[in-house]
Amino acid sequence: MKKVLLFTAIIVLLTGLIGCGQGTAGQVIKSNLSRETPAALSQSAMAALVDGNSRFALDLYQQLAQKDGNIFFSPYSLSQALAMTYAGAKTETSAQMAATLHFPNSDTLIHSSLNALSTQLAGRGKSVKEGFKLNIVNAIWGQKDYTFLPSYLDTLAVNYGAGLRTLDFIKTPEDSRLTINNWVSDQTANRIQDLLPAGSVNVMTRLVLTDAIYFKAGWKSKFRVEDTHDGIFNLTDNSNVNVKMMSQTANFGYYAGNKYQAVE
Repeated sequence: MKKVLLFTAIIVLLTGLIGCGQGTAGQVIKSNLSRETPAALSQSAMAALVDGNSRFALDLYQQLAQKDGNIFFSPYSLSQALAMTYAGAKTETSAQMAATLHFPNSDTLIHSSLNALSTQLAGRGKSVKEGFKLNIVNAIWGQKDYTFLPSYLDTLAVNYGAGLRTLDFIKTPEDSRLTINNWVSDQTANRIQDLLPAGSVNVMTRLVLTDAIYFKAGWKSKFRVEDTHDGIFNLTDNSNVNVKMMSQTANFGYYAGNKYQAVE
């Protein structure tokens, strides 16, 4: 079985987001509306969503690939999390986010499409006999007593089944950081601790977006244990190590792009 855990955090310094409500540290502000059961996506809507997310994935990869080291990220999870903050953006910020993320032109279509896609993905495990689990946990942490528009909270509730957690970044930035880190640790079975380093949250912070994805599934095309063998793996520093190599012979989809190769 393959287990994959990914956790990212984006700290946003906002001076004019939107909203209503008060709360103690960690209290959830949420719309009274329930998450809608989305209609099935049309073929054109699904194609537009997949195409946009694929373009965002390749753009992001080109940026991340400029740094040394292995790269591991979930474009879908990041798109979904950033769409939740995009719902609270407007004017130039909204336009720049939509262009970067390659969102469809319709704001309503963006959120309803992501709602439909996440519902579809969540239901896939029910038809798979071998262990399958996809759990995406997003959270938005806003400044206590900050004003967030009811329409923004409605969008989060209807399309993502989410609310907004409040912390006092202004008075207790360090305690707020620890609260977020403890929540992250709980959500990832203590696999990820100290996500936000000391000093990353300060009195200017107004909103923090955290995104976690847990994925567990079997291989679509399994590797046979008896075909595993020792082999040499070459490292970027021109050294090499001896590791266990999985292998199989079959026909798979293959693509070669600008400085990368992909196998399906």
